[in-house]
Amino acid sequence: MEKLSSKKLKKLNSKRGLQLFLSQDDMTISKALRILNHESKLERLQEELIKLQQWVEAEGEKLVVIFEGRDAAGKGGAIRRITQHLNPREFNVVALSKPTEEEKNQWYFQRYIKNLPRNGQITFFDRSWYNRAVVEPVNGFCTQNDYEVFMNHVNEFEKMIIDSGIRVVKFYFSISKDEQSRRFEDIKSSPVKKWKFSKVDKAALELWDDYTEYKTKMFDKTNTEIAPWIIIRANKKSRARVEVIEKLLELVPYKN
Repeated sequence: MEKLSSKKLKKLNSKRGLQLFLSQDDMTISKALRILNHESKLERLQEELIKLQQWVEAEGEKLVVIFEGRDAAGKGGAIRRITQHLNPREFNVVALSKPTEEEKNQWYFQRYIKNLPRNGQITFFDRSWYNRAVVEPVNGFCTQNDYEVFMNHVNEFEKMIIDSGIRVVKFYFSISKDEQSRRFEDIKSSPVKKWKFSKVDKAALELWDDYTEYKTKMFDKTNTEIAPWIIIRANKKSRARVEVIEKLLELVPYKN
C-alpha cells in the first residue's frame, strides 16, 4: 500500500473526505482523493469565474456563451457548475422551448435576439440558434429551405452581434454513441431524471449518423475566425466541466 503524504491524509481526514467514506460503501482512498482533488480544482476555477463576472459588470461588457452538443452530453450540468456561485442578477441561462405559432412566423433569430445580454451581463444559451443547424433538420422540424437560409445567414448574424460589442464563445460537447446510450439508460431508470427523456432523445441513437452529418456541415460552415467552435470531449463529465471553465477563463480577457 502506498504511503500517504501528510497533505493527502489531511484531505482524507477533512469533513468532506469523511463524508465520502460514510456516504458510499465502495469508496476507496484513491477514488476519494480523485474526488477531493477535482472538487478543490473546481472551486479554484469557480473563484476565477466570479472575478470574470465582476470584470464583465464593471466594464459594461456583454458576453454570450453557447452550449451545443448531442443529447445527454452534459451541457446543463456544465452550465450549473459555471453559474453555481455567480451573482444571479448579472447572468441569464436561456433554454428556449419549441417556438410558438407566432414565433414560427417571425424572423428565425428574433426570439434569440431578445435574450441577448445587456451591458454588464452574461447569457448562457443551453442550445441556441444552432438548433436549426442540426436538431431541426435531423428531426424534420424545419424545411430544407429553412435550413439553407439559416446556414447562409448565421455567420453574418454572428458578425453583426459581435461588431455591436457582444463577445461570443461557442462550445460543442462531444460524446461517443456508447456513452450517450449509457446516459439515456441512467436517465430513464432514475425517478428524478426520467422526465428529461424526450421523443427527440428517443430517436437520437437511431439518427446518430444524421446528427454526425449535419454537425460536420455546421463546423465546416460556422467555425469562423471571429466565432470559432471549441470542442469539449465530454465522455467524462468531471473532466469536461473543468475543461470548459478553463477555456472560458482563457478566452475572456478579464482582469482581477
